[in-house]
Amino acid sequence: MKICIFCSANSNLDPDYFQTTEELGHWIGHHGHAVVFGGCDLGLMACIAKAVHEAGGETIGIVPSIIEEGGKVSPHVSVHIPCQNLSDRKDLLIGKSDIIIALPGGIGTLDEIFTVLSAASIGYHQKRVVLYNMKGFWQPLLKMLDEMEEKGVLREGWRSDLIVANTLEEVIKACEK
Repeated sequence: MKICIFCSANSNLDPDYFQTTEELGHWIGHHGHAVVFGGCDLGLMACIAKAVHEAGGETIGIVPSIIEEGGKVSPHVSVHIPCQNLSDRKDLLIGKSDIIIALPGGIGTLDEIFTVLSAASIGYHQKRVVLYNMKGFWQPLLKMLDEMEEKGVLREGWRSDLIVANTLEEVIKACEK
């Protein structure tokens, strides 16, 4: 299975996020899965690539030219796919993956999550996003989505494309569905 990871490229995060990401990466690699990620050697992106690589898994880096030019490409990329910009990267990340797991992240991660969900909502694909809710990270977003549903602005069925997982075991279960 090709598992796409959306996540933060910042390093000043809760150390527990890194430990949990490393555990996920080791599971991915040990079980013969590949990770598809943004190709960057920063933050949780660097952590997931290193962990999958250490566990013998394949790492597919979708690398925008600005990351190349800045010298921030992960040394743990086993398949390097260059692209021009973040829009291209998003399309390739989604297209080359079977399922998406969103770890803690910022604006870019939110953009990626909502691109997948909005495309699924109108039938472009049937890919799911697993929000890995480390230490309750995604709770504010889930509350906002619930409020949006209450106000009638979300299409019915959006929850079928979004799975919330609070533990690695729940992430694994979501990937195996």
